[in-house]
Amino acid sequence: MRLIRFKSGIGARYGISGDSGVRAFVPPIATLGTYLALSTAERASLATEFVGPLESLALLAPVGPHKNVFCVGRNYLGHAEEIARARGIDLKLPEVPTFFTKAPTAIAAPGAVLHLSAAISSEYDWEAELAVVIGTRCRDVAADRALDVVFGYTCLNDVTARDLQKAHGQWFKGKSLDQTCPIGPWIVTADEIGDPGTLGISIHIDGVTKQDSNTSQLIFGVPKIIASLSRGMTLEAGDVIATGTPDGVGFARTPPEFLRDGTVMEVEIERIGVLRNTVALALG
Repeated sequence: MRLIRFKSGIGARYGISGDSGVRAFVPPIATLGTYLALSTAERASLATEFVGPLESLALLAPVGPHKNVFCVGRNYLGHAEEIARARGIDLKLPEVPTFFTKAPTAIAAPGAVLHLSAAISSEYDWEAELAVVIGTRCRDVAADRALDVVFGYTCLNDVTARDLQKAHGQWFKGKSLDQTCPIGPWIVTADEIGDPGTLGISIHIDGVTKQDSNTSQLIFGVPKIIASLSRGMTLEAGDVIATGTPDGVGFARTPPEFLRDGTVMEVEIERIGVLRNTVALALG
């Protein structure tokens, strides 16, 4: 199932996207938490109404809007290697996942124009990521049952202000500017994805492929990430975990490449789809 969130005359609504168009839940469901609180039987019995073809709707990020986004840094071998090369340091792989967060105000919609300020950063970069959506409140989840707490998966672009990241000496500020976390276009339920560790993942910048990898290259796979993050810490239904980005980011290229005004970014993940956003870079 492809669960989407879209604008309607009565506010945000959730529905199901299929080959024949979009069917919204009746009565309307406005939040992901409301949907996830239903039992499997209750979800199956929900009525729907046809609201139109997908292209006629204004999509919203399928998560949030008030959810923190947990992220894993340097979680692809190729990305860890390119960071070490770019910084002229020896490669040292982490023994445990490196976690940080993106503020919920960074979340942006699929298809949205991302309004970024050149006065704040001159080094906006792209990062294609597989995002995990937690389906149930949980804590201390064992790795061998971690996939049981996953509701589904979606695409995420961890847009990063590299100069702010460097200046502040940590990741939160440079990765939490407004509109720097587009997510979508929908959530594909876990039953349709199967093994999240075998998915092709790429990003195309103005039609040119810059990242092209597979989630099999993750240093810490989805089960290990969930087990480590949930140890002693409660995860809520609807929480989002961005699992890391492959090699091919802009700052590590020779010469470095950064986003420009009008740049079109397309994150593509196998069995999920394409998350497309355009950059509007203003001087103010």
